[in-house]
Amino acid sequence: MLYETPMGPYLVHKTSIPAVDNLTVTLKTNGKLRQHANTSSLTFDIPTLISTISAGIPLEPDDIISTGTPAGVGTYLTPPIFLQPGDEMELSITGLGTLINTVR
Repeated sequence: MLYETPMGPYLVHKTSIPAVDNLTVTLKTNGKLRQHANTSSLTFDIPTLISTISAGIPLEPDDIISTGTPAGVGTYLTPPIFLQPGDEMELSITGLGTLINTVR
């Protein structure tokens, strides 16, 4: 099974994000809201994640740290809902934009 990690629609410098600890993240699948959360609800804040990771491995410029996902993952729904080819996923983050991908 192939897993991809879409990124975008563009990258921004950290100075373009005034409050990384207060960004709303939403995900819609085929127009239906599946996930809605705020980065203030992360189990570990961004500085803690960076500190913990960099204690074990060197972080280099352009490294990407994935923080996990909010509630609403299809596997944990009753009944479970899985992505199908042709499904459209729309991810939005406050102030950063919206990324739209179609499942292949």
